[in-house]
Formats: sequence, structure tokens, C-alpha cells
Amino acid sequence: MFSFFDIMLLSAALAMDCFTVSVVCGVACRRWMPALMIRMSLLFGAFQAAMPFAGWLGTSKFSHYLEAVDHWIAFGLLAFLGGRMIRDSVIDSDSEHNGAIPNSLKTQLILAVATSIDALAVGISMACTGYDTARKLLFPLAAIGIGSFLFSIAGNMLGIRFGASVCRKVNPELFGGIVLVFIGVKVLLSHLLN
Repeated sequence: MFSFFDIMLLSAALAMDCFTVSVVCGVACRRWMPALMIRMSLLFGAFQAAMPFAGWLGTSKFSHYLEAVDHWIAFGLLAFLGGRMIRDSVIDSDSEHNGAIPNSLKTQLILAVATSIDALAVGISMACTGYDTARKLLFPLAAIGIGSFLFSIAGNMLGIRFGASVCRKVNPELFGGIVLVFIGVKVLLSHLLN
């Protein structure tokens, strides 16, 4: 089983993609939107906690099927969203719009799933390291979910704080799209190279 320190490090590591995507969303928003920020952060935290549980549950039956394609799924979702944002930034480069702001629940769910797919592997590793009951998973999953929620809030706040100055220099939709595609490529390459 993981130590307390290991769980805290794991929580922070899993929250990094959520943090990055939240910064991008904050840059795109450029203004305080509490309901949007809280909903997105809650979804990120919930999916980051649920995916290890799903990996733990499916370890005996389906893990080898999912492990073979999870990185492709994450890459596909992030590349699709990022590509759409890049396309929209080129098509509507002269107009002011909020296309980069993930204000729809559907877009937020896609981002939550895409940023949490790596956490499936964590659940599989937990099943192999002594977490033999769901009760033993409560603290690690809570730490992962709360960590991702807090990192998402912080990322949004940083993006909002510095969004106006960034947007004077860079199109936020183009920037956000490139970052999402980059995260997708990083996920894909990290799995293919290991």
C-alpha cells in the first residue's frame, strides 16, 4: 500500500493535466465565472477519483483491454477538442467570441474524461499493491479527487488573473487548442515509449 506521502505526490501528479487545462480555460474566460469554475473543478475532481476506482474494479476482468487503448482515447479526445479550438481561432480570428470557454456541460465532461484517463492505470496499480477492499481506497481516492479539485480552482484563478495580459499577445482559443493537443500528444507518447 502507498504511504501518506506517496498518496499526496500521486494526487498532485494526477492533478497536473487538470491544472493545465484549467489555466487555459481561465485565460479564455478572462473574467470571474464562479459557477463555471466550480462545476468544471468538481467534474475534474470527481473523474480523477472515479477513474482509479474503475481501474481497480476492472483489474481482474477488463484492464488488459482498456490499458491497450486508454492513451489513444485520451489523445483522441484532447486532439479533437484542441483541433476544434484551433480551427475556430483561425476561422473567427477577427471576431470576439467565447468559443474557447468550456461553458457547456458536454465540453466540460469531455475534458474531465480526457484528463483523467491516465488515472485508470493508478487504480490497476492499487489493486496490485495491497488495496484489496474498496474501504482501503477511500483515503487515496478522496485525496486524488480533492487535489484535482483544488488544482483546477487554482489553475482557473491563475488563468483569469493573467488572462487579460496573455490575450493581448496571444489568441486564447489558439493557445488553448495548442495546449490541449500538446497534452494529448504527451499522454500518447508517454504510453507508447514505456
